Amino acid sequence: MPNNVYVKRLNKKRIITLIVLSSLVVIFFFASLFIGSSSLTFSETIKGLFGASTNKANIIMQNIRLPRLVAALIAGAGLALAGTVMQTNLNNPMASPATLGVSNAAVLGANIAIIILSGGIVNTNNGTQSGASNYYFVTFFAFLFAVGSALLILGLSKIRSFNPTTVILIGVGLTSLYSAITTLIQYFATDVKLAAAVYWSFGDLGRVTMKDNLFLVIILVLSFIGLMFFSNSYNAMLGGDELARSLGVKTDVTRLISLLIASLLTAAIVSFFGVIGFIGIMAPHIMRRIIGNDHKFLIPCSCLMGIVIVQFSDGLARLIMSGTSLPVGAVTAIIGAPFFLYIVFSKDGGRKYA
Repeated sequence: MPNNVYVKRLNKKRIITLIVLSSLVVIFFFASLFIGSSSLTFSETIKGLFGASTNKANIIMQNIRLPRLVAALIAGAGLALAGTVMQTNLNNPMASPATLGVSNAAVLGANIAIIILSGGIVNTNNGTQSGASNYYFVTFFAFLFAVGSALLILGLSKIRSFNPTTVILIGVGLTSLYSAITTLIQYFATDVKLAAAVYWSFGDLGRVTMKDNLFLVIILVLSFIGLMFFSNSYNAMLGGDELARSLGVKTDVTRLISLLIASLLTAAIVSFFGVIGFIGIMAPHIMRRIIGNDHKFLIPCSCLMGIVIVQFSDGLARLIMSGTSLPVGAVTAIIGAPFFLYIVFSKDGGRKYA
């Protein structure tokens, strides 16, 4: 088959994939509007989105369901975007936001805020304690530690000129360290503080407001634009750093900026939502197998696939047990763990990128 014919067919496949994924995002979004323990009618649900229904419906739709659904868009797209960029820049199929320790650093920061600084505890009039968290105080500490960890990893990696293997090893080492410190902090915590800290670490889309979502959307859009700017450089880097440099790509600078943006994006998402695992691994791998490695298509398609996975997981989390909602992070982990094993034991070991 002539090369130009193959390219045309591949690009057609990529465009169709974009359209299908976009359609799934829209379908899941509107379907999720009707998932919940409150038995709202179709009319109440639609009118409630615009504040034109009953007071109960307006509160449920505008303060609970809509912020949650927008949060699913942000979390899915952001984590998938970060995972795609990390895998390419580190040339490692297992690279993800969790691999570099950013997620674990955020959990450590939240535990320090809640347990040591009592940021998640409220003293009541009768002398008892409640696990109602000071949301923004805890979020700030989680973000601070996540960003600090990202900067630490990139700083240490600079010693080896951002050798991809070095970055991964540093990330794995720091991840173990953060987990160990978190365990020690939780060991000496009271029951109330421990419960508040553990609850925070669950991936939860229902804790944010529309103002929080707006802030995260701005970060996500800026990150997406910035990383798409390097799409051609990423394509060149797939052939190795030497080939990329011969094509004029400043690989060290590209890797530094890309990992920094991806880490900051991950830090913001984890700080607000908690840990939602495996999205950064699953979405890019699925898309690489479907549309290949052209990052002009791979990045947006991975973002859309990440959204679909989170939307599906969140819907499942709300449907499994009537009247309650399971942590979406637990559902993504249940889905993602077998997928992770598939990558490890697949024929190419997950290393085939082309």
